[in-house]
Amino acid sequence: MAPVLMASTPASMCTPLKTLNDSLSHRGRYMKHNFPINYAIRVHHEEIFKLSNISKMKLKVEGLDELVLQRLWFQVNQGVLKKIIRVLPERHPSRPYTAELERRFRDAEGVFVQSHPAEVFQQELPETIQDIWDQLTEEPDRVPESSWRFASPKSLVDNLCHTMCCLFWECFSSTESSQDYCEVSHSKKGRKTQSPELETAPTEPAEW
Repeated sequence: MAPVLMASTPASMCTPLKTLNDSLSHRGRYMKHNFPINYAIRVHHEEIFKLSNISKMKLKVEGLDELVLQRLWFQVNQGVLKKIIRVLPERHPSRPYTAELERRFRDAEGVFVQSHPAEVFQQELPETIQDIWDQLTEEPDRVPESSWRFASPKSLVDNLCHTMCCLFWECFSSTESSQDYCEVSHSKKGRKTQSPELETAPTEPAEW
């Protein structure tokens, strides 16, 4: 079942999100070609945040507010981008690109916060979302080994892009791809046609 589209994106969000999307259009070069084959980094299980996760949460939490999922999207991908930057040496060819991506992401997050009343961010989250939030903010040394996963930088940034176009669809509704992202089938047939780059990388990270 596809996520239900709800109009909840302030117009002021569209400019920084489209700017971020412009940077994301170059992710193939910087997040794939400049890395060793099968390179992967360690992330929280919850940081592998796909369209299927959105669908499952909407099914699990009745009447789930799109704004809650947008907040979670920022929380998840904030950590993802920091982890990618952390593994890149200063002179790595993808470091300036990733740093710029992270800066544009923070700009979008700043506009997101300013676009809503402060009390919105003080509201209690649904239990399912709060559990994910708590796990994301847990101290790394307290996270069980079973909660870590390995994923390629390209797959993580792909997920960031696809879920952005779904959760903030109003900003991308003029593009055909935005609707496609929200309407991805998660059936067995859909999984077979999914790009391998969207799957979790199974290997340990290579050494630079």
